[in-house]
Amino acid sequence: MQDQENQASQNPEDAQQANQAQQQAAPQEQPAQQPAFEAAANPSLEEQLSATEAKLAEMQDAFMRAKAEGDNIRRRAQDDVAKAHKFAVESFAEALLPVKDSLEMALKVETPSVESLKEGVEMTLKQLTSAFERNKLLEVVPAAGDKLDPNRHQAVAMVPAEQEANTVVAVLQKGYTIADRLLRPAIVTAAQPK
Repeated sequence: MQDQENQASQNPEDAQQANQAQQQAAPQEQPAQQPAFEAAANPSLEEQLSATEAKLAEMQDAFMRAKAEGDNIRRRAQDDVAKAHKFAVESFAEALLPVKDSLEMALKVETPSVESLKEGVEMTLKQLTSAFERNKLLEVVPAAGDKLDPNRHQAVAMVPAEQEANTVVAVLQKGYTIADRLLRPAIVTAAQPK
């Protein structure tokens, strides 16, 4: 360092040149460091492209898996609906089998008495009623004087009566609902307006 100061005091032009050389050398080192730092922070276009392609492949795979799963769920649901339609009456049919068996046994009796026939029919009717109840097949039997409900009753005649107009006078045939859906309306006569 003292040698440089001695040289600078001896020759001012040499000192100026040395200063310029140091200044030029310093900026050249900084730009050399900047690109190396920027390269580490900003990946090259090839690296960005390969990363994007990898992400695209991953997303496409996830999409294809989700699509396949959706197709499988739809197919299973269609199969379940088809089976439900095919076997919808299975439990009801099972409940009716004892009724058929009872009727067949009654026909096999050689010399039935009126009382035994009546008893057999009553037992068979109980089996049938039980089968209906288990399968939610319920009777619609309005009482006399109930308001006529066009959603559950069908009036086939208007008759003079000592009750309010548009009320049930008599039930000619029971109606039925299955799982709260009308299967057959009750056939009734209704009181006509006075």
